[in-house]
Amino acid sequence: MLGAWAESTSRVEIGALVTCNSYRNPELLADMARTVDHISGGRLILGIGAGAMEADFTEYGYEFGTPGSRLDALAEALPRIEQRFAKLHPAPTRKIPVLIGGGGEKKTLPLVARHATIWHWFSSGPEFARKKQVLAEHCAEIGRDPGEIELSAGVGGDPDANGPALLEQGVTTFTLEVHGPDFDFSSVRAWLAWRDKLVSGQ
Repeated sequence: MLGAWAESTSRVEIGALVTCNSYRNPELLADMARTVDHISGGRLILGIGAGAMEADFTEYGYEFGTPGSRLDALAEALPRIEQRFAKLHPAPTRKIPVLIGGGGEKKTLPLVARHATIWHWFSSGPEFARKKQVLAEHCAEIGRDPGEIELSAGVGGDPDANGPALLEQGVTTFTLEVHGPDFDFSSVRAWLAWRDKLVSGQ
């Protein structure tokens, strides 16, 4: 699907929110990401997470394990993906941004601090500020500037009411869920209008 989007679009960045690490060999996933990166002319974001939907694991015969074992597998996979990117010929067109989704404070956020270009938290409620502080603490432990990590949040409701607080937290990417089969894009239009109003300074 991402390959099809890469071929049929020309400007928008594309990626999954998120790819489940457990479904593929990490080296293969890196190669697949590199391929879509080339098809898109450098517009892929590699969104990745440990996976949480047991029904999907069961349907396709993957071992579900525990939250801890899935996060351990992700911790093992991320360096392998980075190493494979460095070995591929041709190389990716750019340093492919890695988005890690999730807010687990003991395992997920340390992985974000070490490996992510973008951190996505699926809620934009008051808990976001606390998670962000925990992430900053993990960055400090390894000597990384947390400002190097772009902040992304799932949003909903009234953008005039909910958007400014996220902007103050430094969030620059806002995601919305739209479900079919009868897609209602009214919330997307409202948030885009809010964005455009900010950009124009009105």
